[in-house]
Formats: sequence, C-alpha cells, structure tokens
Amino acid sequence: MTLEIIGYFLALFVGLVLGTLGGGGSILAVPILVVFFQMQPQNATVYSLFIVGVTSLFGAIQHFKSKLIHPKNALLFGIPAVISISLTRLLIVPIIPEIIQLGEHIVFKKDTFIMSLFAILMILASIPMIKGQKELPSTKKNRPTILVIFGLLIGLISGLVGAGGGFMIIPSLSIFMKVPIKNAIATSIVIIAINSLSGFTAELFTPNLKLNWVILLGFTLIATAGLIVGLKLNHKIQSTNLKKGFGIFVLLIGISILAMEFISGH
Repeated sequence: MTLEIIGYFLALFVGLVLGTLGGGGSILAVPILVVFFQMQPQNATVYSLFIVGVTSLFGAIQHFKSKLIHPKNALLFGIPAVISISLTRLLIVPIIPEIIQLGEHIVFKKDTFIMSLFAILMILASIPMIKGQKELPSTKKNRPTILVIFGLLIGLISGLVGAGGGFMIIPSLSIFMKVPIKNAIATSIVIIAINSLSGFTAELFTPNLKLNWVILLGFTLIATAGLIVGLKLNHKIQSTNLKKGFGIFVLLIGISILAMEFISGH
C-alpha cells in the first residue's frame, strides 16, 4: 500500500512533464506502474496508453483554446500513426518471440530488446534538440510525405512500447517542419492523445484482458491535475530553454533506460 501511495504521488509528475514538455508521459508512467503497482511490463503499457491518452486529450482541448495547434500537421501525423499503432498492437506484438537472437552470441529477451531500441531512439532524437541544430531545408511539396512517414514510424514505436511518441514527434515537427517549439508541443499532445487512445482501444480486443479501474482512473485523475500545472509552466518558459530542456530530459531518460536494461540483463 505504501508503494502505491508513492506511485499515485508520482502520477502528478507524469502529468506535469507531459503538460510542460509535450511528451515523456509514457516514458515515466510505465516504470512507475511496474515498480510501484507491481505490474508486468506488458500490462503496464496497456494502462499507460489509457492514462497518457486521456490526460493528453484534456491537454489538447486546452491547446485548441489557445490556438497553438497545427490541425493539418496533427492529421497528417495522427492518421498514419493510428493505423500503424493499431496494426502493431494487434499483429506484430503478439508474434514477437520471447527470446531474440542476433548472431551467435547476442541474445535478448523480448522486453529488453524493445526497451533498448526505445532508449537508443530517444538518445538520437534528443541530440538535435540540445545542440539547437538548424532545421533542415524542406519544401511544401515534400513536407506532407515526411509527416506521413514519421507518423507511421512513431505509430510502430508507440505500439511496441506503449508510448505516445512525443519524444520523436516534437523533434520531427521542430526540425523537419520548422514548427515553433510551443506549437510543436501543442500538436504533439494531440497526436499523443490519438496514438494512445487508439492503441488502448486495440488492446480492448485482446483476449483475457483484465483492468483494475480503481488504479487506472485514480492514476489518470492525478496525472491530469499535474498536466494543468504543467500547461501553466509551459507558457512561462522561453522557447529556447524549453527546446533544450526537452532534449536533456529525453537524453537522460534514454540513458537511464539503457543502464537499467544492461544491469537487469547481467
């Protein structure tokens, strides 16, 4: 019971990070659910999809009111991502073997392989945000194609690890699409809501799925309260600092996940 109380307190931090940075909710929610609520990682990803989806939906409504969202970008990203995440949860996740072998000597457990891949992608995505890399030149003609491709890829990753994908959505919009960071964060929250809720809906068709709605709704309610505080902080932080702060946060979480997977694997 003491662990659960700490877990609910940390739910506030999940919403705070999501509201301030536009991503990172799932990255935090999954380990909190595993450690403090004693869930299996695969079950934790299902809970995470609902928690982050509902919390992000509330944030999206607030951002729509502030007129920070780019609807076209959200749709071009969101629709392919929904298709990708649904197919991943229904068709790909169930057939991934429990033991993955790469060559003669490299062997991974399923969860370790997925989380390590997730961490590496996070680290790569964080670098241009921290460095303040100039946006790559692009034309209006190829932008929609880039958005659709990223939507498909992020949907795949979201489906595999139960994450909303904000850690990749924001760099994609900021660097490739030249979207200002605060608009990228707002658009990211919309896409995260779409990705997460569609992923959770796909999970409802899984046989023998059992959910503890007391934990699920309690965690979601507290995370939403945290998001409200995070949205207020977002408006007060300068864009340059916000961009670097997001990059540093993603980098640290990515390194932490890799370190934990390495330790647990030995």
